Amino acid sequence: MRLSFPSTQSGTITTVPEITIAHRQTLAKVSIFSGLAESELGFLTQRAVPRHFSAGETVFGEGDPCAGLYVVESGHIRIFKSSAGGREQVLSIDGPGSSIAELPVFDGGNYPASAVAIDNALLLFVSKQDFHALCLAHPQVALEVLQKVGARLRRLVGIIEELSFSTVRHRLASFLLALAQKEGRRTAKGVEITLTVSNQELASQIGTVRELVSRNLSRLQAEGMIKIDGRYVIVCDLNGLEAETRAAG
Repeated sequence: MRLSFPSTQSGTITTVPEITIAHRQTLAKVSIFSGLAESELGFLTQRAVPRHFSAGETVFGEGDPCAGLYVVESGHIRIFKSSAGGREQVLSIDGPGSSIAELPVFDGGNYPASAVAIDNALLLFVSKQDFHALCLAHPQVALEVLQKVGARLRRLVGIIEELSFSTVRHRLASFLLALAQKEGRRTAKGVEITLTVSNQELASQIGTVRELVSRNLSRLQAEGMIKIDGRYVIVCDLNGLEAETRAAG
């Protein structure tokens, strides 16, 4: 007899094997586990503990003892550092298939940054002990982690460079340009993008404060580069915005 649980969707039933299959599929998508055989994925799946987090809920705080790493099955997690004055710098936003907190699992230190759920999220928790056992049995996993940590270090160096050598205007223009190129919709008036984050969240992502984000958005609009309508932004002068990203130094 198979146990079953009601799903979050009305009128449907999710069986335990289906849940296990979903977890296995999620783990298989994670880059550090990509070289594992089915039996090894099974070992990991049996030990991965699903944990649900509501939007705004803390997964772990900076300085907390590291108990293990997390894999995002659904939702999005914001990784950030906080200053004593309450300012935040977003380091990354991780979605489904991403792994979080591999480094402290290796070096035995505390979590070096905080993690908070942006929306309702389902994470798979793998304890430090189980992950160490996996790495001892399959050293290629440790090599994959080193590769990922290296890529993150390069990204952090890029963030430091941006914060050190560019203006808020430049960083804001770069953010808008990247969003336009990735998600923009061409219209008769220009390229339309949707700002899904608040000015406070945007400030955290580009390393500044909300007031400067608002001021620079207003200046770009006054100069005719963009037009703001609530959460919608029309990039009226894409070439001008590109020039802004090249001009800073």
